[in-house]
Amino acid sequence: MAPPTPLLAVRGSEGLYMVNGPPSFTESTAFQRDSGKNCKAVAFSKDGSLFAWCNGEKVNIVNVTSAGLLRSFDLPKAVCLEFSPKNNVLATWQAYTTAKDGTVGVPNLQLHDVKTGKCLKSFIQKKMQNWRPCWADDESICARNVNNEVHFFENNNFNTVANKLHLQKVNDFALSPGAQPTKVAVYVPGNKGAPSFVRLYQYPNFGGPQSALANKSFFKADKVTMLWNKKATAVLAIASTEVDKTGASYYGEQTLHYIATNGESVVVQLPKNGPIYDVAWNPNSAEFCAVYGFMPAKATVFNLKCEPVFDFGTGPRNAAYYSPHGHILVLAGFGNLRGQMEVWDIKNYKLISKPVASDSTYFAWCPDGEHIVTATCAPRLRVSNGYKIWHYTGSLLHSYEVPSNEEMWQVSWQPFLDGVFPAKAVKYQAVPSELPSAEPKPAQAYRPPALRNKPVTSSKLHEDEPPQNMRPQSGSSDKPLSKTALKNQRKHEAKKAAKQEAKADANQESTQSSASQNAPRSAVPAVTSGDPEVDKKIKNLKKKLKAIEQLKEQAATGKRLEKNQLEKIQKQSALLQELEDLELGL
Repeated sequence: MAPPTPLLAVRGSEGLYMVNGPPSFTESTAFQRDSGKNCKAVAFSKDGSLFAWCNGEKVNIVNVTSAGLLRSFDLPKAVCLEFSPKNNVLATWQAYTTAKDGTVGVPNLQLHDVKTGKCLKSFIQKKMQNWRPCWADDESICARNVNNEVHFFENNNFNTVANKLHLQKVNDFALSPGAQPTKVAVYVPGNKGAPSFVRLYQYPNFGGPQSALANKSFFKADKVTMLWNKKATAVLAIASTEVDKTGASYYGEQTLHYIATNGESVVVQLPKNGPIYDVAWNPNSAEFCAVYGFMPAKATVFNLKCEPVFDFGTGPRNAAYYSPHGHILVLAGFGNLRGQMEVWDIKNYKLISKPVASDSTYFAWCPDGEHIVTATCAPRLRVSNGYKIWHYTGSLLHSYEVPSNEEMWQVSWQPFLDGVFPAKAVKYQAVPSELPSAEPKPAQAYRPPALRNKPVTSSKLHEDEPPQNMRPQSGSSDKPLSKTALKNQRKHEAKKAAKQEAKADANQESTQSSASQNAPRSAVPAVTSGDPEVDKKIKNLKKKLKAIEQLKEQAATGKRLEKNQLEKIQKQSALLQELEDLELGL
């Protein structure tokens, strides 16, 4: 059976509609266009079978395949929608308002049963940040952050709090994906000199610090982003401060921490200083990619030991996106960068293509693992709104730009469960396309009139670093050294180098001394007075003057001289005069 064609939902001032994915790119007849200009929110279910939207009057749910309207809720002010993983519950959120007399407002977070349409529970959720309830994949657990506590509900029974995780000022949490047992990562910011920390727990063992699976504490953290890998074996925590006190960056300061459920935790050492723009787990859960450092930024793939596996060098990039199957990685520079993309084959670490999607504000992989959508959306950019669909080999397959008086606010692929689309072999040859290449002409640097007819001299502001494989070569049997072994090896090499240097210096001194000893014999013979007594006096005077020079050198280095040594130095001028008289008398 052929895999289905993913749909692309498009929301904007032209209304809400769906477009068939590759290869047709026509508007879907399965979903009837909603032409209203007040569509505020859209959401697909996790398996892509259901679709919900708020058009400013109601929240509607349709079955995507049969195009039938399932439910309609009278919630005109809803601005956020979310399905539970198994499509049993729809969560809606609207802005919290209080009455004019200051009394408590109406609960603004509502949970609806999709099958019956009944409202299961309403909560007051004042902030839009972290509004959505978090479910385990099998919906056995649902969690919310309430007044510095994490409340857990079981089997969608929201009338009873089944469990609580209480820590002082819990700021954020993240549930692990995948099967039971569910794990929870919690972040508690530092207070009164105490460090911030991230702890991992296994539900429902919340007995205290001893019951935690892992704990990582750190200073310099105003905000922490926690990313679970797909197998729920480790968390990447990006700790960031709003202000960099060194003044090196206006992005603040960031550090990357690796925390495993077996208790291991480590700070990921990034070879280049600067902000951390993006971190992404490979869907295989065995490696992750970090984009970091002052521009041009570096990108590096690390394994679970936090050792670099492959360095992509430097380039204009600030984001990393793995394909759904994890075999292709896109490094891109969006936002204030030009939209350059690098598409890499992760298995062989070979560059596949380098398309350019200028002015893009959004990027997403199609669930088939072969196509990509880039979009320019309002309000980030209010001109040239539209979307483009690419093949990862660099071919632009479809492009749509909204009329100049209209805006596009959001595009979203219809999701599918893992295994619906089989992984295919990576291609390097660009697939055929009816559209011309979208590569813009490179902008020419300004040249003053006096230099315009002269040859161009190439100059670079930055020297780009090339990609390099950090793995040991397959032909060699050498295993990567541990940190201790590497340290000992460096010490040994330093000692060896010091010995060789000392030996070379000794050889040089011996040759110089032998040359100086041989020089008087082989060179011009020493002048003598013929009187042994005078010659003896001259020799003694020279000896004394040499000793005085050595004393003066010692005094210059800061050494404290004895009284008799200082008296010797004072006699230098008299000795010089005596030596001069004796030599003139020759």
